[in-house]
Amino acid sequence: MTDKTVLYEVRGAVALITLNRPQALNSFTRAMHQELWDAFDKIEADKSIRALVITGAGRGFCAGADLAEFDFAPGPDLIERANPGPIIDQAFNPTVRKLQALRVPTVAAVNGVAAGAGASLAMTCDLAVAAPSASFIQAFSKIGLVPDAGGTWFLVKRLGLARALGCAMLGDKLSAKDAKEQGMIWEVAAEGEDCVEAAMKLAQRLATMPTKALVETRRLLRAAASNELDVQLDAERDTQSALGNTHDYIEGVTAFLQKRPAQFKGE
Repeated sequence: MTDKTVLYEVRGAVALITLNRPQALNSFTRAMHQELWDAFDKIEADKSIRALVITGAGRGFCAGADLAEFDFAPGPDLIERANPGPIIDQAFNPTVRKLQALRVPTVAAVNGVAAGAGASLAMTCDLAVAAPSASFIQAFSKIGLVPDAGGTWFLVKRLGLARALGCAMLGDKLSAKDAKEQGMIWEVAAEGEDCVEAAMKLAQRLATMPTKALVETRRLLRAAASNELDVQLDAERDTQSALGNTHDYIEGVTAFLQKRPAQFKGE
């Protein structure tokens, strides 16, 4: 057994990160965030990596924050010691920002329950594939808090305001099937299919594609909701111009004209 709370391995051009606290449904500790950042740094440094899959060990994907990290012992300064703000600022928010800015496409393999910040983690990834038995829940209202780790932002973007309000305020569990139908995730693995393998197949497909163009597509689509059309048109123009200087653009057009499969390098 390993004492690492985040496992990292490389399968071809795909990095696989596994949250590794199965006894606690992979709930986050501060140390776990740091190990996750270290894994992100490896991906940033290794240009042979062209896509990422994140999953959880055991029967859960991620149960959010480990409440054992908070000091609820009776006594002086309880309010200050139990304040969730610092760990959100110092751990969860940096994790979301680093994952959103990663230089490769990202896929969540949601193998079990994704609760609170765990659900946010799945939505932070570009695409998510869930096991049929997986579920998603934002139970913050049950403990007097609000969704965090980007939860309030992702829920509205993925579900729309009406469904986001119902999900966040009622705190009801959402099945994998309903999560797909409502737009929270991309796909549900077939019955009997391992969701990690399904996510790996998807990531391996992404890894053969023009990586920079995929990441720029992600950036533009995220910006579209808050941009006026004229701003978005200019952003598209500038991005196309920059991508016009890449190997993959020249290769893609050349391959199309020569009627052969393109050999993208992610460059």
